[in-house]
Amino acid sequence: MHLVVIAWLYVALMMAVAEATNTTGTVLGAVFTFLLYGLAPVALVVYLMTTPARRRALREREAAEREAAMRAGASASVAPDAGSETPADAVPPVREKE
Repeated sequence: MHLVVIAWLYVALMMAVAEATNTTGTVLGAVFTFLLYGLAPVALVVYLMTTPARRRALREREAAEREAAMRAGASASVAPDAGSETPADAVPPVREKE
């Protein structure tokens, strides 16, 4: 993939050089040629092509963080009866008024 990017930028650079050295061309036109035919499309294609890799890296990082949190929380459990305490009722009893 790097070869395609380098080749595309080389062609765009040669187009910009041809624009700048032409008798009716300008340096400003050459800059815009390189930006609009070279850098912008290549940046867009590279960004879109690397999206799956970025998503995969994000999922791996989140899984590692989850695993680290699970390992850190293993010693201090949040289960209600983990500390040999009696579990509390989910709904407290209501007394009837006399």
